Amino acid sequence: MKKLSLVLAIALTTGQMFAQTINKTKFGKGLKFMSEDSSFTMKFHYRQQQLFIGEFNDVTEKQSANFMVRRSRLKFSGYAFTPKLTYKAEIGLTGRDISTSSEDKFGSGSSRLILDAVLKYKFADHWSVWVGQTKLPGNRERVISSADLQFVDRSMVNSKFNIDRDMGLQLRGKYKMGKMVLKPSFAITQGQGRDVTKGNTGGLDYTAHLDILPLGAFSSKKGDYTSSDLDREEKPKIAFGFTYDYNDRVVRQGGQGKKYVKDATSGDLVTNSLSTFMADLIFKYKGVSILSEYITKSAEHERIGTSHKFNTGSGFNFQMGYLFKSNWEIASRFTTILNDGKFSGLKDQEEYTIGLSKYIVGHKLKLQSDISKIETFGIKDDVYRVRMQMEMQF
Repeated sequence: MKKLSLVLAIALTTGQMFAQTINKTKFGKGLKFMSEDSSFTMKFHYRQQQLFIGEFNDVTEKQSANFMVRRSRLKFSGYAFTPKLTYKAEIGLTGRDISTSSEDKFGSGSSRLILDAVLKYKFADHWSVWVGQTKLPGNRERVISSADLQFVDRSMVNSKFNIDRDMGLQLRGKYKMGKMVLKPSFAITQGQGRDVTKGNTGGLDYTAHLDILPLGAFSSKKGDYTSSDLDREEKPKIAFGFTYDYNDRVVRQGGQGKKYVKDATSGDLVTNSLSTFMADLIFKYKGVSILSEYITKSAEHERIGTSHKFNTGSGFNFQMGYLFKSNWEIASRFTTILNDGKFSGLKDQEEYTIGLSKYIVGHKLKLQSDISKIETFGIKDDVYRVRMQMEMQF
C-alpha cells in the first residue's frame, strides 16, 4: 500500500508542477506536459482491464469463475534535454504484474513494479540505441501492447515461447527503399527477464529481428503493431517479421520467464541454452485483419531429473477478424502447441477461439469477450473457457 501511495503521490505532484503547461488533449491521448524552457516533456497514461474468466471441464464437470483486475498500469513517456533522447517508463500495480516467486533468487525480494524503464537515443538518421529494460524485438503478438489486442489476451503460442522483457542494450533501425520499409533490430541483454537485481547466472541473450513492409507503412504510426484494422486501410498493408534469439545458459523454463529449473535431488539451478526462431505476419485491408505466427524453441542439452523442464517445441497461431462500420468486430483464432519430446515441459494442445469486441474509443475504451475450446492430446476431457473484459486508458 505504501508503494502504491508513493507512485500516486509522484504522479499527482508531477501534474501540479506542470499544471500551467498542459497541452490540449482528448480521451485516450494521455496528459501531456512540457517544461517552461521546453527542455523536456512528459506524457502520462493510466489504464486498467477488468476481467472475468469462467471455465468448465466436460468430463470432470469441474467449474470455476474468477473476477479480477487483470492490469492496472501507469505509463510515462517523453523527451529529455533534446527530442533525440526519449524515454519510456511503465509501472504495474496488480498482483499479476508485480508478484515475486518464492523461488526467485535474483529479485530484490520485493514486488516487481517496473515493467519498462528505457532510454532511447537517436544518434543517426536511421538508427537509435535503447538502454534499459523493455520488450525484446520478438514475436509480433508479444510486442503488441496488451491494450491493443484483438482478443481478451494473447495466444498460447506467445505464453509458452515468447522472449518477453529483458534489460540491456538494443539497436533499432528504419529504412525506406522506395515504397518498402525495413526495420532491423539487434539486442544484447541479460537473459533472465525483468527486475533482476542480484547479478546474472549463465550468459547473455542475443537477439536479431527484421520487419519487412513490402507495401509501405500502415496508416497509423504503429499500425503494424496493433491488432484489428481500426484504420480501415484503403490499400492492402502487410508486414513480415523474423526473429532469431540465442539465450546462453538460462535457468528459467522460457529464458526470460516462467519457473526456475532445478535439479530434483540437489536443488541446484540447472542451466541450458535456448535457441528460438520466430516468423510472423500481419495484414490489414478495409476492416479485415490477419495475424499469424510460428515459433520454434530448442535446448542445447537434454536434462533429466529436474523439478521443471524447459519450454521447448513449436507453436502456430492464426487469427482473423472483420471490423464492421459500427465498430463491432468478430474474430476467430486457432492455436496449436507441440512439444519436442519427453524432455520438454509442455503438453501438446490445440485451442479454438471466437471473439466479439466493441470498440468505443478504439483500443482506449472497449468491451471484449471470447469463448474457447482447449484440447490436450492424450487426455479425453476438454476445457471450455469464457472471458469478458473491459479496457480503459486515458
